[in-house]
Amino acid sequence: MAYWLVKSEPDVWSWDQQSAKGADGEAWTGVRNHQAKLYLMAMKKGEKAFYYHSNKDKAIVGIVEIIRAAYPDPTADSGSPWVCVDVKAKAPFKTPVALDDVKKEPALAQMVLVKNSRLSVQPVTDAEWARVCAMGGVKG
Repeated sequence: MAYWLVKSEPDVWSWDQQSAKGADGEAWTGVRNHQAKLYLMAMKKGEKAFYYHSNKDKAIVGIVEIIRAAYPDPTADSGSPWVCVDVKAKAPFKTPVALDDVKKEPALAQMVLVKNSRLSVQPVTDAEWARVCAMGGVKG
């Protein structure tokens, strides 16, 4: 099983909005970066991702589950290469893990979030997953 991180601006789509969708989840649309698209295409149903609030919060705030693998993004132009996945909220973090705290943690020095913080969909290693979950006070 692979782990991921997906980013959203909280004033556009927040953790609370994602959680309110319940078991039906929501399509993760609007990704317009080719590397991020390839990561979306690699996601499998049942895998988990960190939910990251970008811009003002800059913190990992919860865990979502991929409930539908990649399919054509309905917000993209017809015939475009863009895809989306469906995700549902699994667990909020007891303590949000701020980007500054991730950067200070030696075990996370190679995390994509540290190396390429602008990428909206990212892979997360097993060790990174375990460390961030511990920092956030959740069981991954």
